[in-house]
Amino acid sequence: MVAPSSSAGPSPLLVGFHGYAESAEMHLERLRAIPGAARWLIVSVQGLHRFYRGRSQDVVASWMTRQDRELAVADNVGYVASVVDQVSREWAAGQPLIFAGFSQGVATTFRAAAASTTGVSGIVALGGDVPPDLDQPALARIPAALIGRGADDEWYSPAKFAEDLQRLTAAGVDVRPIEFDGGHEWSADFNRAAGEFLRQWR
Repeated sequence: MVAPSSSAGPSPLLVGFHGYAESAEMHLERLRAIPGAARWLIVSVQGLHRFYRGRSQDVVASWMTRQDRELAVADNVGYVASVVDQVSREWAAGQPLIFAGFSQGVATTFRAAAASTTGVSGIVALGGDVPPDLDQPALARIPAALIGRGADDEWYSPAKFAEDLQRLTAAGVDVRPIEFDGGHEWSADFNRAAGEFLRQWR
């Protein structure tokens, strides 16, 4: 899903990745609520693995399961690259390029950013860990990252958060950590931090 920029001419590109059992539409609304995001061309990518939520007719998605994990990772990275390429051609998309993920979407955010041939300027990541399969040279391709967790988040532990910050710092990434009061959620505090992070490019 795409939300056009309110600015004339080429706009910076913000590409988002939703969490498990969410949709691209849900994540698009999160990204649009970031202060200053209206000046960006926003794209929210839906995971390839879609299913109905419970017994409803609501279609949601995930990025992968443990089955055929390596194949799913390759599919996701290639899919994201094709989306970014198509959007860049069809819309007035320029630099910078920022990837933003929540929960399960964080892993795809990091993998796609590390593999991107167009050059990612930074990452916004909340409530999900840095994939263990990305080594230091891969992480070093990401110049800057805003990494967040809720203090009561049971899915993304303080120990894992600290480990991820150490890995990113060791790779030379300009890391901006934020820990806020709350759980596994995209909070108002994190939204403000994301706005400040994006402001450095606009």
